[in-house]
Amino acid sequence: MSYATSFDGSQLWFDATGTEGAPILLIAGNGCDHDAWRIALPELSNAHRVIYYDHRGTGRSDATFPDVWSTRDFARDAVAILDALAIKRAHVYGHSMGGRIAQWFAIDYPDRVGALLLGATSPGDRHGVPRTDEATAALSSGDLASMQRLCFTESWIDAHPELARSGAPNPRDRRAFQMHLSASTEHDAWDALPTIIAPTLVIHGADDHLTLPANAERIIDRIPGSRLLMIEGARHIYWAGFPEAHREVLDFVGEHPL
Repeated sequence: MSYATSFDGSQLWFDATGTEGAPILLIAGNGCDHDAWRIALPELSNAHRVIYYDHRGTGRSDATFPDVWSTRDFARDAVAILDALAIKRAHVYGHSMGGRIAQWFAIDYPDRVGALLLGATSPGDRHGVPRTDEATAALSSGDLASMQRLCFTESWIDAHPELARSGAPNPRDRRAFQMHLSASTEHDAWDALPTIIAPTLVIHGADDHLTLPANAERIIDRIPGSRLLMIEGARHIYWAGFPEAHREVLDFVGEHPL
């Protein structure tokens, strides 16, 4: 466990696990710290060095935000994590808002990205497909059970009640959560997506009501040569109960060595 210093001096907590294989940088979603990846770590770290961190404003990282903050700024934080580890190039895997951040990472730092993995994400609200009113109400309610049903199937929640608590937002304070939410809401990489040169796999759960699956189609239409993996029956955290998701992810990474 260590800290990276970002471009504005903010301290960002990070850690790494797994083998000395090719590094994979994990970027979590809105208001989430590294615990969002708890379920996935055993699968991903079997053959790779997996790096995970707390976004600024979550977990053990600083909660320093300027008045204006964006997913593009979050991408600068992600680069600071690789810099702290002296890693010149890594596979980059973003989920939900983390997928929005990963888009800017690949756009602004193409030489730092091997394979790009975009999970359950969107090109931005302006060009994406909005979630349903019911999902928005559940998201804004703050009710843990409602959030869990958006993220996991009921059968998986019943079988893994403790793990179903992972991935919940863990902001340091109300302002930090609002800065995350604003950055995600205002994300718009639409015009720049065709400039991405990294081999890209877009992954989505077919039963995702938090970020609708049609967003995956819009992303692959914008990123040249990108590939779509739709997981039937899966929700927002599509790897929970669907091990084929990360088998496909690891196969894709293996096709594109650093």
